[in-house]
Amino acid sequence: MNGLVERWARTLDDAATSRTAVAGPTELAEVSLADAYAVQREVVRRRLDRGESLAGFKLGFTSVAKMRQMGVHDLIHGRLTEGMRVADGGTVDVEALLHPRIEPEVAFLLGAPLGAGAEGTDPLAAVAAVAPALEVIDSRYAGFAFTLPEVIADNASSAGFAVGAWQPAHGMDLDNLGVLLEVDGRLAQSGTTAAILGHPLRSLTAAARLAAAAGLTLQPGWVILAGAATAAVPLPPGAHVRACVTGLGTVEVTASAPAGAR
Repeated sequence: MNGLVERWARTLDDAATSRTAVAGPTELAEVSLADAYAVQREVVRRRLDRGESLAGFKLGFTSVAKMRQMGVHDLIHGRLTEGMRVADGGTVDVEALLHPRIEPEVAFLLGAPLGAGAEGTDPLAAVAAVAPALEVIDSRYAGFAFTLPEVIADNASSAGFAVGAWQPAHGMDLDNLGVLLEVDGRLAQSGTTAAILGHPLRSLTAAARLAAAAGLTLQPGWVILAGAATAAVPLPPGAHVRACVTGLGTVEVTASAPAGAR
């Protein structure tokens, strides 16, 4: 195996498990995107070797503004594992994270495989259900600062996800639904699903394309996180977070309290 890939997969995995940030810039800062995704695959493989299983796929940089900010012209992706799943109404163990943040999303539950060739077809044909979601993100780099290859290698800052009640996807109009993100009962962010590539369904097609390029077929039962509908906000210990997507419903989590407060 490429020495850089093995070395940095171990470094990033150790950073996550030991809650010790990696100081940047790193030698990953200017590697090819192919090498960055190779590191990501090895990072996730280490989780699978510890007994986790793949649970889905996430997209990043689904807003044009974020793409411009990072100087890129395409989305990035990461992989979700069962160890990242948090129950709706459950607790996020923020003490296991370095600088946790949280953002509202739309999630799709696949009912059939979704692979290459989704362009020009109805992506909803592979979808069993849709739901509001929250994604917890966390960078293993100090200060939440990174280059594009660094964030890709770090599994697109994946840390956790929670999904609300699933709703039938067919007949659901997902265009321009209102999205509210509340922290401790106060409005923290607001936006619409149109912020997700103009329409969340475009994320499904993009996910199929990116997964195929990575040698994956998106599998039935997997959760696809379409991308953030608003900016992420910090997730401090003890905070209660609730996302509401008009017509879809709500999803909520609570951050674990500091050890001394339990």
